[in-house]
Amino acid sequence: MKKTYEIEVDCANCANLMENAARKTDGVASATVNFMTQKMIVEFADGQDQKRVMKDVLKACKKIEPDCEISF
Repeated sequence: MKKTYEIEVDCANCANLMENAARKTDGVASATVNFMTQKMIVEFADGQDQKRVMKDVLKACKKIEPDCEISF
């Protein structure tokens, strides 16, 4: 299942780093972060709890940009 989330990211480089961090998170099949639209598209692996996975994605993104916010 794919879902789109609003994300606050300050620069294109940070968006790229967050995209890579999200892709490495358990339960994520693929992820894309678009700096211009401030959107993150996440495709979840089968049978994953989306809220739990997104909490882990947010934690990974905050390591890159501590003030990052993802609406989920």
